[in-house]
Amino acid sequence: MNTFQSLVYRLSCLAAQLSAVLLVYMVLHILLEIVLRSFFATSTFVLDEMVGYGVAAMTFLTLGYAAHDDALIRVDVVASKLKGRVKCGFEVLCLSMTLAMSCYITWYMWIGVKRNWDRGAVSESIAEVPLWIPEGLVLLGIFLFSIQLFALLVKRLTPVNHVASE
Repeated sequence: MNTFQSLVYRLSCLAAQLSAVLLVYMVLHILLEIVLRSFFATSTFVLDEMVGYGVAAMTFLTLGYAAHDDALIRVDVVASKLKGRVKCGFEVLCLSMTLAMSCYITWYMWIGVKRNWDRGAVSESIAEVPLWIPEGLVLLGIFLFSIQLFALLVKRLTPVNHVASE
């Protein structure tokens, strides 16, 4: 199972790196827009759309990496007071519920991406971006998050981890 967990982590790292590339793209696009507006009295006319897509994609693409590295904001009011098997059970319950919700969101994102692909839907800007592309990046991020949650759940349920946590 360690192979599965390391594969999922590597995929999450790749998604986080893609997110970093998107951030660099957005900064460069903003700088280009500043130069165009300041010196040439023109614009790309799609900055807000592209940055919006980038922010959405970055947010979801980094979820798996953040979950693995325990960088997501957690409220440990209850968990901090628990010990041993009760704490482990509580964490398994929380991971299971989060996994169920992320799988539900993944399913509905897939329906939207497929519908936009089938219909050939494009944005209403001059760029006419196929809508399945930005939604597909969000879908990829939530899918990787779901897989990462599953890997964390399996890790938590492994008997070796029970002994280590007590």
